[in-house]
Amino acid sequence: LNYELESGSLMIARTVRPHLDTGACCEALDQIAQRCRELIIEPSSTRAKCRVINRILYHEMGFHGNVEHYTDPDNSFIDQVLERRRGIPLSLCTLYLLIAHRIGLELEPIGLPGHFMIGCFAEERPFFIDAFDGGIFRSPEEIFVFLRSQDLSPQLSDLAPTPVREMLCRSCRNLANHYQTSGATKESKMFDGFVTDFEAIYAKNMT
Repeated sequence: LNYELESGSLMIARTVRPHLDTGACCEALDQIAQRCRELIIEPSSTRAKCRVINRILYHEMGFHGNVEHYTDPDNSFIDQVLERRRGIPLSLCTLYLLIAHRIGLELEPIGLPGHFMIGCFAEERPFFIDAFDGGIFRSPEEIFVFLRSQDLSPQLSDLAPTPVREMLCRSCRNLANHYQTSGATKESKMFDGFVTDFEAIYAKNMT
């Protein structure tokens, strides 16, 4: 998961910044993970380690959801999230997962309808992390309440992990929509094309 997610996210970022220093991005992720390791006291539960990630990302470093300019395309690029310390649910979940993997945590991407979260199934009772809302922990019941508040009918399958390929597709869909909103039709069509390519590659691999 980690390699595909990291390389795919960097590839998407390089489509608009071809000279992006991907090594610098990886080093920035390494440094955040190292800071987390410094504060983790073993033995620690997964939940306790996630609290450390939350402390570093949201309190020490000031990462946050970009509520004010949600449709800014830069919210979706991992290099810009690292630089500006703000993003949308999907990109902040990507950041969280890449940090978690570096410190040995097995967390899962959860693509809810209209939102994105992180799932932890390593403990007796699953819990979920809202990376867009300061890393707050949510129970399955709270997720269902949230979905109902959006006039959705929750299904147990909503809590299932999302494949990395779907994360990357969803990122490209977001970019296509957000570029369209900003009037950048050329970029919007480019990312629409990437979605088609991703889906075609997956369909071919399934046959």
